[in-house]
Amino acid sequence: MSTFKAEIDVMPLEALLDPQGKAVTGSMKNLGLPEIGGVRIGKHITLQIDAKDKKSAEGKVDEACKKLLCNEIMEFYRFTVTEVK
Repeated sequence: MSTFKAEIDVMPLEALLDPQGKAVTGSMKNLGLPEIGGVRIGKHITLQIDAKDKKSAEGKVDEACKKLLCNEIMEFYRFTVTEVK
């Protein structure tokens, strides 16, 4: 058994409005940073997995994302898995 670390990013789908991102984009202009735009705000999640190999760990992370961490109707996710030495 090995230990792996997953880094997961969950973001709103591009086709959907991101009210938080829109508010932050507007605030950038008010802060004198008008060149910053198109802000999208999501979640960054890290977790630890005990698994026999990287492929098994990736499967568990994918399952956790689909079942709990991501609402696939409104969000998408991507992740990386690395072995902890």
